[in-house]
Amino acid sequence: MVPTDVYYPDRAYLFAFLLSSRLFIKPHDLLAKVRNLCETQQGLGSTPAGSSHPGQARFAEHLCCAINSSLRANVSSLLHNLHPRLTALEAYEKSLENQSASLDENCTDISEICPNPALLAQQLTHVELERLSFIGPEEFVQAFAKENPSLETSFKDMKKTHNLEQYVQWFNRLSYFVATQVCKYQKKKMRVRIVEYWIETGRECFNIGNFNSLMAIIAGLNMSPISRLKKTWSKIQSGKFAILEHQMDPSSNFSSYRSTLKAAMWRSAGATDQRQRIVIPFFSLLVKDLYFLNQGCSSRLPNGHINFDKFWQLAKQVTEFMAWKQVTCPFEKDPKVISLLQHGPVLNENALALASFECEPPDNNQEKERCKTLKADVTASN
Repeated sequence: MVPTDVYYPDRAYLFAFLLSSRLFIKPHDLLAKVRNLCETQQGLGSTPAGSSHPGQARFAEHLCCAINSSLRANVSSLLHNLHPRLTALEAYEKSLENQSASLDENCTDISEICPNPALLAQQLTHVELERLSFIGPEEFVQAFAKENPSLETSFKDMKKTHNLEQYVQWFNRLSYFVATQVCKYQKKKMRVRIVEYWIETGRECFNIGNFNSLMAIIAGLNMSPISRLKKTWSKIQSGKFAILEHQMDPSSNFSSYRSTLKAAMWRSAGATDQRQRIVIPFFSLLVKDLYFLNQGCSSRLPNGHINFDKFWQLAKQVTEFMAWKQVTCPFEKDPKVISLLQHGPVLNENALALASFECEPPDNNQEKERCKTLKADVTASN
């Protein structure tokens, strides 16, 4: 990792090293080791004749501002750019803790305040890209570390994986929000309109490259309180929803989605238009892929050395994610729509089931028993 006056490590190698090192050494301990190495190696170029330091080379002077004062301006500029980023991160994390937001209680129908599904897909993309932008690459590695207490790293010193976890929770919230919006209407005609609205929104998300929102919408429409509404679904063209489901079909390890994602990545790589640069992956699958890559290979080789090839592959996938999350959303922002998406009322699982039975009564014994139990629970809690 350490550069010398005759060697400079590859940028991709440095990223892989720094990312994976957290599993074996605390960042401040690593920095201390690098500093000690710098101090001991500065005299190597002026050692007396005959003395040797096998395997060592002089530390690169142009990388240490303590030795080369001209570097101090660069460091100052780096810190100047870093400060607003850290301030924004702190503000974002505080906003997640304070989830209460002012909403117009009389307007909780998303299709009323944003009648155009294409515009809703754009607002969903705003939410996705903002939340993605605050997930640090180290959060993936630290999520793995939490599941492996045998690792040397002390969890008390580690940065929390709060932003990663919140992003996963956002996916779940959006799914429940979709289902809530459908179940709030007693009239079948209105439910049909809302289901078609969300299907069209999903299609627009697909066209943008927002696969996370697309999958959340599909998950919401596939929840049992929604999927059981047979009279509602009978009025909807089945082909529209089937096309979306096919794109995100989990069979063959999501092979259809993975092909589409590759095409989106190619489009993004060669794009000159900011809109074509957007790639928002189905996040839970990305985390699952990284998890299995981590679990599928040992972190150490038989000789006790670190299996760096494994961490190189891990860093390669995280690097792709880093490029996706740095895209600036090109669409105009509508704070009112975004506020409703993130803070609007959402029914829990039992409340959704009850609302569904009110929309369309139970049509078999199992559903009748379920409805009876739910109503009894509500009575008991009151």
